Amino acid sequence: MKKIPVIVVFDVGKTNKKLFLFDEQYQLIFERTARFNETTDEDGDPCENLESLRLSVFDSLREVFKKKEVEIKAINFSTYGASFVYVNEDGNPLTPLYNYLKPYPAALQQQFYQDYGGEDIFSVQTASPVLGSLNSGMQLYRLKHERPDVFRSTRYALHLPQYMSYLLTGQAATDLTSIGCHTNLWNFGENKYHQWVHQEGIYEKLAPVMPASQVLPALFPGGGYQIGTGLHDSSAALIPYLVCFHEPFILLSTGTWCISLNPFNNSPLTAEELRQDCLCYMTYQGNPVKASRLFAGYEHEQQLKRISAHFGQAAMKYRHMDYQPAITLRPAGNFADRDLSIFTDDTEAYHQLLFDLATQQYHATQLVMNNGGVKRIFVDGGFSKNQIYMNMLAMLFNGIEVFAASMAQATAMGAALAIHHSWNSKMIPNGIIELKYYAGGLPTMAE
Repeated sequence: MKKIPVIVVFDVGKTNKKLFLFDEQYQLIFERTARFNETTDEDGDPCENLESLRLSVFDSLREVFKKKEVEIKAINFSTYGASFVYVNEDGNPLTPLYNYLKPYPAALQQQFYQDYGGEDIFSVQTASPVLGSLNSGMQLYRLKHERPDVFRSTRYALHLPQYMSYLLTGQAATDLTSIGCHTNLWNFGENKYHQWVHQEGIYEKLAPVMPASQVLPALFPGGGYQIGTGLHDSSAALIPYLVCFHEPFILLSTGTWCISLNPFNNSPLTAEELRQDCLCYMTYQGNPVKASRLFAGYEHEQQLKRISAHFGQAAMKYRHMDYQPAITLRPAGNFADRDLSIFTDDTEAYHQLLFDLATQQYHATQLVMNNGGVKRIFVDGGFSKNQIYMNMLAMLFNGIEVFAASMAQATAMGAALAIHHSWNSKMIPNGIIELKYYAGGLPTMAE
């Protein structure tokens, strides 16, 4: 029996850790999902269980290599960003994988921005709003100042996608999609590391920059497969769209964060846009992408728990709830502030939640629209499967075509496409993204 050539992609989100096998037509032929319990760091703050993640990579690969019907040609990684693994000379992690939501010491943050030009100027230079630990470069700065012994022992600070690649290759790399993602590390105007990275001795801890198309040999002999250096998930999610569509579009990548990415908006970020949580990402080719962010997936999860508890319903009920345009909606607001007893039932409450979130998303996406050049919005990830949300969004973006992209594995697909030429003997097929158009009717609004 002729074996099917495949690529293995590890797609590591904050909640779900997934493994995918794609064939040369980019058809998904195997999928596995795992969830790990969080652990805590030395301060008692929740964080990723790095050891569970590491072991699951090897366990999953053992399982995949047993499959007689496939031939593994390559492995790549897409993971959430803003997270560093600090490894010593032997490649062993020196600290927990700190959570990017970990509170940042106010005095240390103030000292940093005072030393390097002030928040507004520095943020414009690095295209990074002031986000504390979410600016992953600030985690390195903190390590240097609070735990200098650990900092001295650090051979490499690797963003999570590159750490996973390092596990299989033993070669340390830095990738532009990770350092270009609100890290405070990159000077977008000069297209190089910001001066502070050199002044603080951070540069010596960063591995060489490698292109996203780079592949490395595996540590294990006799493999015959190539290993990518990994990508930041939001930038990876953009790759299939950049490959398939050339007219201006916005990709709304939905998950814990909902990120509006406009690769056709080259205008420099302003201080005002930064204050409204806009930033720049980097494409896998190294071009800036203007983006805005909303913590909407997280908010949806929290409010869904509140609705299901209040009305005594299972949370699963809402996953496939149909859109009901006849439901009366109240003017958009912050759902967390709403008293649930004002709703007749949970269906009405859930529609209101999604209307509130879609309205916030409309305003966030408008920030990166770029004067009407965009005619299409592609929504991928969790919310793309939510009929109510998609109808609300289409209704709000009147005059712009709104599509749900049913390629739900966009991040994994992007990681596979980034190294296409190193594993795939065929041309990239047409139609790897299936689109569903939403017209969006007008809702019934309360007086």
